[in-house]
Amino acid sequence: MATAIKVAFATTDMKHVDQHFGAAKSFAIYAVDQDKAGFVEAMEFGKLEMDGNEDKLGVKIEALEGCIAVYSQAVGASAINQLKARGIQPVKVSPGAPIDAQIEALQEELRDGPSRWLARAIADHQPTDPGRFDKMEAEGWDE
Repeated sequence: MATAIKVAFATTDMKHVDQHFGAAKSFAIYAVDQDKAGFVEAMEFGKLEMDGNEDKLGVKIEALEGCIAVYSQAVGASAINQLKARGIQPVKVSPGAPIDAQIEALQEELRDGPSRWLARAIADHQPTDPGRFDKMEAEGWDE
């Protein structure tokens, strides 16, 4: 799945999105492309309270490096800002939403043409071609 994107789900049972981002005890990470999805890993954290202590967010956000999105029941404003700064889109879903249904919806969006945030996230995670300017010069272009 060379073209797959990675997404995370805040979950306690690895089947449903049932956690607030800040208090999430675990995340299920999946690689998803238009046709396939595969479980990558589970990330476990200790019991965390929704206490406004933002120091705990950095560890979670760092652990989600490489993901383009994180699905959760809710996410606070500070976490949203920190996630977006790292190129991770927070996605709020209904409590108990099945992970497989979220993956299917994401795959459908990839097939039909990604929304603006998804297209931007995919582009941001694609490696840049170091020879792109050489190709442009070889094609010849004028200002």
